[in-house]
Amino acid sequence: MKLFSNNIIRLLVLNALIISAGYLLIKTTAINLLFTDILILAGSFSAIAVTILYIFFIGRRKHPNSQVIYSMVSVSLKFLLELVLALVWFFIAKKTGLPSVILFFILYLSFTLFSILFILNTLKNKSLQTQV
Repeated sequence: MKLFSNNIIRLLVLNALIISAGYLLIKTTAINLLFTDILILAGSFSAIAVTILYIFFIGRRKHPNSQVIYSMVSVSLKFLLELVLALVWFFIAKKTGLPSVILFFILYLSFTLFSILFILNTLKNKSLQTQV
C-alpha cells in the first residue's frame, strides 16, 4: 500500500506542476486557452491514472496467474477511458481549436508516461509470474 500511496503523491505533484505551468502560460502569453480547460483535462487524466494504477496495484497482490490479467486490464482500461475522454473532449465539447488539441495531447503524453514508468518500475522490482 505504501508504494501505491507514494505514487499517488507523485501523481498529485505532477498534476499541480501541470496546472501551475498552464496558469503561468495563460497569464504570460496570448494563447487562446481557458484555465478551466486545463483543470478539466488534468483532473480527468489524473482520475484515469489513479484508476489504472489502483487496478494494477491490486493485481500485484493476487495469485501469480491473475497478475497478468490485472495488468492487461489496467492498460486496456486506460486506453478505453482515454479514448472516451477524447471523444467527449473533441466531439461533444467541441474543443477542436489548435490550443485545445495540443493541450490534450501534451497532457495525454505526460500522464501516459507517468503510468508507464510506474508500471515498468514495479515490474522491474517484481516481475509478473505465470505458471505453465
